[in-house]
Amino acid sequence: MARVLLVDDELTMVQMVTEMLRAEGHELFPFTNGNAALAALETTAPELVITDLYLEKGRAHGLDILQKARALNPPALVIMITAFGTIETAVEAMKKGAYDYLEKPFKLEELKLCVRRALSYNEAISENLFLRKQLKHRYQLSQIIGASAPMQAVFRMVERVADTDSTILILGESGTGKELVARALHFNSRRQFAPFIPINCSAMPENLLESELFGHRKGAFTGAVADKKGLFQEADGGTLFLDEVASMSPMLQSRLLRVLQEKEVRRVGDNLPISVNVRVLAATNEPLEKRIKEGSFREDLYYRLNVISIALPPLRERQDDVPLLVAHFLRDKLHSRTGHPFQITRQAMAVLCQHPWPGNVRELENALERACALSESAVLQLVDLPPALQSGASQVTASTEVDPRVGSAALAKPSNAESPGATLGPSSGRPASGTPVDSLKTFLRDQEQSYLGRALAQTGGDKEKAAALLGISLATLYRKMAGEEGARAGTASSA
Repeated sequence: MARVLLVDDELTMVQMVTEMLRAEGHELFPFTNGNAALAALETTAPELVITDLYLEKGRAHGLDILQKARALNPPALVIMITAFGTIETAVEAMKKGAYDYLEKPFKLEELKLCVRRALSYNEAISENLFLRKQLKHRYQLSQIIGASAPMQAVFRMVERVADTDSTILILGESGTGKELVARALHFNSRRQFAPFIPINCSAMPENLLESELFGHRKGAFTGAVADKKGLFQEADGGTLFLDEVASMSPMLQSRLLRVLQEKEVRRVGDNLPISVNVRVLAATNEPLEKRIKEGSFREDLYYRLNVISIALPPLRERQDDVPLLVAHFLRDKLHSRTGHPFQITRQAMAVLCQHPWPGNVRELENALERACALSESAVLQLVDLPPALQSGASQVTASTEVDPRVGSAALAKPSNAESPGATLGPSSGRPASGTPVDSLKTFLRDQEQSYLGRALAQTGGDKEKAAALLGISLATLYRKMAGEEGARAGTASSA
């Protein structure tokens, strides 16, 4: 269950506690000598330390053990025990990081419950840290896909402004990834361990949105049966992301402006202001300047929100990123959902690259998800794509070869719909008349070696990168290359 280091200068106490905790399934490291226990902290790496506060004269003090236990990486929780408990010593131990404090004499059941609480707390803290690390990794800039010039400009801007407290206005069409950028700004800032709270301002009526943002007092309106914190309070110390901010009513715009100016909120039905420390990120998919001219958006709020603006390009303006996005969705997101990897043919990829994508990245992901759900194999072909994309494929050269940017160097299975002119028929299995035929083994080896050569050429001869591109291990790449050399040597000797 857990590694527990126990130290008390009373042998009887050590024996009783050791027996009880071992019966609970814990691994015990018992000591009656404080100096020995202090020296053993690093080697045993305990999750919990139970120590007497006052040990025999000339030995390490319980507070010394507490201090060293809390300095471990990860730190151990500490329960202090003493027969001379006073308020002063309890306060000192808690200030130095002790989890709890028990005074002798105590019942063993008390200690058992205290240990259970401490380990449950430690598990919750560890899980919380793990989830935060996962979130931070998920929303690192490297997780936003794009190598085109417009996206590189976005990355540079995010890196420059992420760790500021400036209000940022994120501009872009629907589906371009505005919330993803907002999360990247939060999780790459000093506020990363505080809440990130998103809200879609267009998804709620005015009165409900007001209550959600600013909170309300009990009895402020019908149905307000208790006090409620607003999202500005919930996000205190962190970030509040206002998506579709242009849909806010004039009254809510006025209240938002006051929060940005005064750094305080007033709950509905309350006259007392509440100070908040919140960074506001806002997003819109329509030009706010147009709304200002129409009189539906406050000009002073616009300037408060638009301290820094980040404009996300639509996918049609960065079509070079389509293969990268396809690889990301097929290898990472859709692979995790379906349980097996997908590849895509060159023809299907070419169709994806020429589509204008009015729904942007979200539309591309949905098209690929549909294709994976309907495909009869692990290789996506033209017939698997949505009908609207298939109709625009007339000028795309038919090809059943797997696109090298997604998946390993395998040949896609031909189909009548995708390659009517293929040399090898999908049903007959017969070669075209007049075509010289090698053995199937030779044909497959030649195809494989040709593909290996193209991958190496694409990576400039870097075998490690070529193996990653092909979706195979470096050892497999070397083995396949060695096999080709052996085949050539055998052919030469037989000649």
